[in-house]
Amino acid sequence: MKQYDIFVDSVWGPSGTGEYFDSENPFTGKAWAKIPRCDANDVDRAVKAAYAAYDKGPWAEMTATGRGALLRKLGDLIAENAELLADTEVTDNGKLKAEMYGQMQYLPQWFYYFGGLADKVEGANIPIDKPGFFNFTQYEPLGVVAVITPWNSPLLLACWKIAPALAAGNTIVVKPSEFTSASMLEFAKLVDRAGFPKGVFNVVTGFGQDVGSALVEHPKVARIAFTGGEIGGVKVYEAAARGLKPVSLELGGKSPNIVFADANIDNAVRGAVAGIFAATGQTCMAGSRLLVHESIHDEFVEKLLALAKTAKMGNPLQSDTTVGPVTTRPQFEKVLSYIDIAKSEGAKCVLGGEAAKRAECGDGWFVEPTVFTNVTNDMRIAQEEVFGPVLSIIKFSTDEQAVEIANDVMYGLAAGVWTQDISRALTMAKRIRAGTLWVNAYRVVSYMTPFGGYKRSGIGRENGQEMIKEYLQVKSVWINTNKEIPNPFVLG
Repeated sequence: MKQYDIFVDSVWGPSGTGEYFDSENPFTGKAWAKIPRCDANDVDRAVKAAYAAYDKGPWAEMTATGRGALLRKLGDLIAENAELLADTEVTDNGKLKAEMYGQMQYLPQWFYYFGGLADKVEGANIPIDKPGFFNFTQYEPLGVVAVITPWNSPLLLACWKIAPALAAGNTIVVKPSEFTSASMLEFAKLVDRAGFPKGVFNVVTGFGQDVGSALVEHPKVARIAFTGGEIGGVKVYEAAARGLKPVSLELGGKSPNIVFADANIDNAVRGAVAGIFAATGQTCMAGSRLLVHESIHDEFVEKLLALAKTAKMGNPLQSDTTVGPVTTRPQFEKVLSYIDIAKSEGAKCVLGGEAAKRAECGDGWFVEPTVFTNVTNDMRIAQEEVFGPVLSIIKFSTDEQAVEIANDVMYGLAAGVWTQDISRALTMAKRIRAGTLWVNAYRVVSYMTPFGGYKRSGIGRENGQEMIKEYLQVKSVWINTNKEIPNPFVLG
């Protein structure tokens, strides 16, 4: 079994506790790696190292151009090691090799993009209204950024935060999910090889109550960037508020994928399958509520079931596997419980609806791709995030009804619209309350454009040019060129 160390102050070693916990392979259901179990003392050591690197030394003195060069070098190392990183993630979280390798091949772009932006954040010369004064603004890093990441796309979602935070001149302490820590520790080896100064990047591993809370509440942490479940997000937000710390929270979703009567049905079927069964439904942007116009409902469902039945389950490292296991045992049990809830509420299960018993699934945590019809939007299966391969199909009759159903949920992360009518597409883009809306596509992201949610799907955005300023603070500088100081008892 592989045994990992943590990376603190540019030194590899065991946690202060000397303890380890097992990371399990979702395909085999067996432990494959030992991860250090850190505690608050490890967190304190990591944050202090990060703060020292931010406050003084080579990183604090480095130009923005120099930071950009290091980020681009890290991007090159990620590209060179994409297969190793992908295999580690597949072993740790059970997602498909094809998807994770694709993510790792794309991941360097975040470091090229934000590396290029590092020396292009400019202050301004303010034509101030006070005679004899010169005023300008400059942007400065916040300090230590705590990055807390989930288990479904560990490195991709972490690097959405890491790349802009480092480009802005901050230092980092990462706490990966206890279910999928291995790939972040492999990533830290690349950071080390890239030559980042001592203490700039640190990784502590363990559980929320031992590590996550201590990290969020540490007085020298200046900002928190979190992706995960709503319950965890609320806890982070509450703790950050006590320290008056800025946060970004990318949380859950119950995204509508809306198919209108004029849609290209074959394309929309593929988009619906991609929206829910790709990544085994374990994605915050999953199109788990499929809204289908009543006039095409039966034809659409028939075609969707035909495509879904072609899913090949099994070893996620094999190139022809299309649906992998659920990443964690608790999540596997949660998905099955929601299937039971849906059946009890009167939804009609027309595909799947149980744990997979196929021989090729072995002892892994597999759930059959599951489709429910006769779903109404007030059912729990339509309102609560399942985070698994479970699709709810809801009929609608008018555009107005589609908008009402789409918005009638506490989340607002993403949405899809399938139509050939550009007027309808633009109207839906305006009226649907979601941070991302795709037209005739689904589940597409880029380092170039913001991503984040409305309502309980989170706070803030990631990606895009503007996001580097999320990791900066602006300072106003006044220079008095007057020869005399006026009355000191009166505000200037």
